[in-house]
Amino acid sequence: MNDVAIVDFGLCNLDSIVRAVEQCGGRAKVATEYSQLNGVNSIILPGVGTFGDAMRNLSERGLDQALNEQVISRKIPFLGICLGMQLLAVKGTEQGNNNGLGWIKGAVVKLEKQAPTERTLHIGWNEVHYSQASELFDGISDMTDFYFMHSYHLVCEDKQKVVATTPYCGEFSSAVRLENIFGVQFHPEKSQKAGFQVLRNFLTL
Repeated sequence: MNDVAIVDFGLCNLDSIVRAVEQCGGRAKVATEYSQLNGVNSIILPGVGTFGDAMRNLSERGLDQALNEQVISRKIPFLGICLGMQLLAVKGTEQGNNNGLGWIKGAVVKLEKQAPTERTLHIGWNEVHYSQASELFDGISDMTDFYFMHSYHLVCEDKQKVVATTPYCGEFSSAVRLENIFGVQFHPEKSQKAGFQVLRNFLTL
């Protein structure tokens, strides 16, 4: 069975992602400190909250250093969800400029509405359009709807890192990849059948 570390930096309830991972065949354990990331098969960084607070909490717990060691040096498969995807960036602009993990060149900025009906707080179901093939979406049709809840998004400098986009506030990156590092802006644990398939695909990497 795949041992999956769910990184807890103290800003969100992890019950839903833990249950989803276990229903998809993984053995989930919540990691709140450096040592708890040792010996796992894969790592998930979920999150809601603010970019600056998240990075501060990761740093205070030594989890940023642990993630660099496990994901960058040891190449453990990694999935960032929502805020967890945004933290992959070099910097975030929410509540001032804050450094991110710096794994993907780019910045996290606020959504800007392009139509009167749009809101900069994007909540609900929306489609995901594949920019390139990815094993994360194996068995899932292009333009499938997933559940979103965010008001900031990651702008990648290298568009080759963008796996999927979503047509809202113009368009934003809804999935990214760099080698063993994956990120999704939507919440797979709240996206029913398609979301669970994303998690199953990730657990096979």
